[in-house]
Amino acid sequence: MMRPDSTIEVVYLCKVAVDFRKGINGLSILVESTLELSPFSEHLFVFINKTRDKIKILYWERSGFCLWQKRLEKEKFKWPRHCEETVIKLTGQQLNWLLDGYDLRQMKAHAKLNYDSVL
Repeated sequence: MMRPDSTIEVVYLCKVAVDFRKGINGLSILVESTLELSPFSEHLFVFINKTRDKIKILYWERSGFCLWQKRLEKEKFKWPRHCEETVIKLTGQQLNWLLDGYDLRQMKAHAKLNYDSVL
């Protein structure tokens, strides 16, 4: 299983939903122009779609960008909306809690789903 390391010190969440047709180029431009951060830093940049059922994570690794995505089949991510900033700063552990479905304010996870086939 591939997952962001919980020991990562700085993760940036883009609070507003983004168009998920954006790939590495579009998201890296968004990091630099809108979030006013360097996409070449060692940090993770996390984005959500409008329906809050998909997350993309962009990061720079030595010689190129990596893009990671998770899609929920049933529930929605509990995206923080309570703060006024455009960018929310989290730890790697908090990001993993968010990916597990926890509301970072309530700490309640999504139900675990088991499937046998995608057909």
